Amino acid sequence: MTPLHHEWLALQGQHERYEALALGVKLVAFVATVVVSDNTLALALLALLWLQEAVLKTFQSRLGERLLAVEQGLTAGDAVAMQLHSAWLTNRPRGAGLVAAYLKSALRPTVALPYPLLILLVMAAA
Repeated sequence: MTPLHHEWLALQGQHERYEALALGVKLVAFVATVVVSDNTLALALLALLWLQEAVLKTFQSRLGERLLAVEQGLTAGDAVAMQLHSAWLTNRPRGAGLVAAYLKSALRPTVALPYPLLILLVMAAA
């Protein structure tokens, strides 16, 4: 196996791990909606969990971008292995750009789906 094959396997495993972590955050959000009796606290927790999931999905998307580059390199035979952080550092957003990336992740349908519904549920229970 080449270094690119090893890199792909490692990145793919981490990519799937971030997916599992994001599902765990969603589960905690559902539980918080049911368990937390103070609506203000429940809304604050939901907002915090939504943003936490957005951060996880942003990290996951960085791995996904590198996975695509590795796959292209495996096909073309000309990519350099083990360059995840170097490649990311050259395009790393700063300040507002990083916050925008997190907010963009928060608005993805797969991330956002339960949170507005849970927020409405908590507000209706008030």
